[in-house]
This record gives sequence, structure tokens and C-alpha cells, in this order.
Amino acid sequence: MESPTDATNTAHMRTALDQASHALSTNETPVGCILLHPIHGHLSSGINATNRTYNGTMHAEFLAISYLLTQSPLPNHTLSQRLQVLKECTLFVTVEPCIMCASLLRQFGVSKVVFGAGNTKFGGCGGVLDVHVANGMYTDVDREEGGEGGVSRGDKGDYEVSGGWLREDAILMLRRFYVQENGRAPEPRTKRERVLKLVVEPLKKEGVVEKVLGERANGVETQRMKQEKWDTVKPISAQEWMMRELKDAMESRIDENRRY
Repeated sequence: MESPTDATNTAHMRTALDQASHALSTNETPVGCILLHPIHGHLSSGINATNRTYNGTMHAEFLAISYLLTQSPLPNHTLSQRLQVLKECTLFVTVEPCIMCASLLRQFGVSKVVFGAGNTKFGGCGGVLDVHVANGMYTDVDREEGGEGGVSRGDKGDYEVSGGWLREDAILMLRRFYVQENGRAPEPRTKRERVLKLVVEPLKKEGVVEKVLGERANGVETQRMKQEKWDTVKPISAQEWMMRELKDAMESRIDENRRY
């Protein structure tokens, strides 16, 4: 039976997915979010606007925060008071915030982030870096020594994260975007031969920790590193891990250019 918390998170994530669907209909990367306050309720929402604005920083989280601080219906609230309200909000977003957005959320002091699909290319809440914990200084060495409890989560700016809510819906929406034409891409490519894949693989397989290193949002190519135990893997720093991720991303881009 679904708990009240599960039902609430699912309902709010569906609202965020509605925002993502609107983004998809306007030829934007389908990421949507809402900011929810325990007293004031739904205060703000946002969608990606990078194509419309030709501005790579116009992610859904940026727009939602901007709206809350400048236009959200909070009568007689000064900017200082709005900033305090923001600190008390929970962000529901369809895709794990990227490193840039995870840092933004940390600097504003948002209390909690609930996301749908993980972001294994640029995620800042566990996908690549753990910006939400100790400002990204939480490394694989810490995991090996003490698991999730191996690092203090009491640093100023830390926020709670919960992922995987309606993950399949979020991934399928991303795939729909990546099989359609995008005339505003820096280098538009024909996508007539791409096929929408409707099967979303599970996060984990029994007895195996599965880390997706190069999952493409359109499901075309996937690379995985399977680890039976953390102590069988040579510990690396978060910075070194990010460099490997960026290298994999560049190699995938080269392979794609050769293919199309």
C-alpha cells in the first residue's frame, strides 16, 4: 500500500511532468519543476527555456526560483522574506538537477529536492557529484569507508534529496524530445531514422550495483560499469570521476557524429 508521503510525492511529480510536457510541446528539453511550500503551497513552476532564449543557463530551476522571488503571489513579502520562504520550499523536478542547478539550490538554501530521472551525465545530486552534501566533497572513498552514513550531512547548505519518482515517465518524455527534430540545436541533425524506445531499464539488478556511465537520453547507446562490491573498485575523487564522465560524453558525441 502506498504511504501518504509516497502518494504526495507522486502527485506533485505529476504536476512537474505537466510542466515538462508543456516544454516538449514548445520544442524545449522536457524538464519541468515546481516549488512547494508547507504553508503557502504551490508557489512557482518552471520549464527549460534554453532553446527559446538561446541561453544555456535558462534551466527550469532557474526560472522557478526567479518567479518566486519576483512575481509569485506572496502579498506584502519583501525580497528578504521571499528568500526565507524559498529556503522552506521543496523542489519537485522531473530530472536530477545538473551541477550548476544543484549549486544554485545550495546557495539559496532550498530544504529538499525530489526528482524523477537521474542525470548520469551532469547530475549534481548524486549522478556525477554530490553537491547537496558537503558541497560536492563527498567522494567514493567516503562511500567505501562508511557507506551513505560515512559523511556528515550537517554542513551549512546541505539539502535532502529523494530520486526515482515517476522516473520512467520522465525518461520517456526525454526520449520523445531526442527523436524529434530540433531546429535550434547548434548543429541540427536529421533524426528520421531514430526510433522511440518505450522500455525503460530498472535502476538496479539483484546483487549488482549498476552505475550508468554513458546513458543517452534517447536510448540509442548505453555503457554500464557493474560492481559487485565497492572495495573491488579503486577509489577516485569526485573531480577525477567528473573528468571521466566528460571524456565519455565527448567520445559518445564523436561516435554519434560518425553514425549520423
